[in-house]
Amino acid sequence: MGLDNRFTVVDIETTGLSPYRHKITEISGAVLYKGKITKEFTSLVNPEVPIPKFITRLTGITDELVKDAPLIDEVIPKFMKFLGKNTFVAHNAWFDLNFLEYSSMKHMKKTIDNDVLCTCKLARRLVPYLSSKKLGALCEHFEIKNEEAHRARGDTIATTEVLRRFLNMLEKRGINDHLEVINFQRTKAPKLSYMYD
Repeated sequence: MGLDNRFTVVDIETTGLSPYRHKITEISGAVLYKGKITKEFTSLVNPEVPIPKFITRLTGITDELVKDAPLIDEVIPKFMKFLGKNTFVAHNAWFDLNFLEYSSMKHMKKTIDNDVLCTCKLARRLVPYLSSKKLGALCEHFEIKNEEAHRARGDTIATTEVLRRFLNMLEKRGINDHLEVINFQRTKAPKLSYMYD
């Protein structure tokens, strides 16, 4: 891929869906530059609240696992430094972004004003024929192995591989410019006919 921009692919694990009521338990990021992962960041986070049992069943993250982990006020400055000015990439990006921006504002008084790229939005436009656009379905479609599904690092690396595939697909469409990639995710997703059913 000819893009020279650096993408930081991110995934978080949390105790629930609301950035205002729930807490981050794990943050991971990987910098993708010219098709290669050049840096990684991963940290468990002590949420200071019990982790719901259904979250533990999904992620494998237990209260015991995070009891000695740093608090979010220690982790978020390190993560923000790692993110820098890179394009923020995630699957269902606004979920991760809202949690991280809430913590950044609370502990650092900083917003996240990076460009944002959502691999789920790209999936709706590039592989509209897939019945599911979930990360697991994309991994299955592209034959990407995710050995640690529903853990932050595992999903980050899997999302990075999905992003690689999408950037290659965009390049074949003549979309090489970073701004064009960002804008492409805002284009109207194609409607499918019954031929795809």
